[in-house]
Amino acid sequence: MVRSGWFKTVHVKSVESQELRTLLTSRQFLVNKLRDHENEIRGALRPHGLKVGRASGSGFAARIRELVADRPRLALCMEALLASREVLMTQLAKLHAALLRVVKNDELCVRFMAIPGVGPVTALAFKTTIDRPERFRRSADVGAHLGLVPRQFQSGETDRRGRIAKTGDGLTRCALFAAANVMLSRSTQWTALKHWGVTIAKRSSLKKAKVAVARKLAVIMHRMWRDGTAFRWTAKEA
Repeated sequence: MVRSGWFKTVHVKSVESQELRTLLTSRQFLVNKLRDHENEIRGALRPHGLKVGRASGSGFAARIRELVADRPRLALCMEALLASREVLMTQLAKLHAALLRVVKNDELCVRFMAIPGVGPVTALAFKTTIDRPERFRRSADVGAHLGLVPRQFQSGETDRRGRIAKTGDGLTRCALFAAANVMLSRSTQWTALKHWGVTIAKRSSLKKAKVAVARKLAVIMHRMWRDGTAFRWTAKEA
């Protein structure tokens, strides 16, 4: 069956990429658990009429202790939950520091982070997912590989496009979308890519513009990797 062409060659990632991928997923696991932990604390206090409201990471524990100061039973429960939250935060800080050390010493990731909106997590996630840029003949194929292209519905005379496919690596896709969101919504640095995204947002919607910019980011980052070039800020440079 293999010789007859029923199966295609599967890319096996390098050991380094697999290890770095484990670092990313472990960090993301702790980020999600920390958020769930805080939501559980908020939910446990709500039936007692105690609302936490907005509280920063550093001020969250102080706010909880303030709310349950005159409720001994609740204080006992909250101290146990806050202690486990502290452990999660400590371990998350260790993994994040390790991630930053890796990215700081990686020339490719440093080049990726020159793009507005692209941070350490996005740069490393993209590198470990693609692993070897030469396995994609065209840079445009990377967007499809990460599920950032619309689904195609074809039957007879019907030919319509749906939502994005969401195939491939979900962590990298979400990281690219987050980078596009930062570029379009928060970054004050103007680039040809941002201008292109803003034009789409005016014509269609901001959400569609973010997906389009995320797909374009994947294409640009792959081309930067293949060519060994830096990010081109203006249309003239591109």
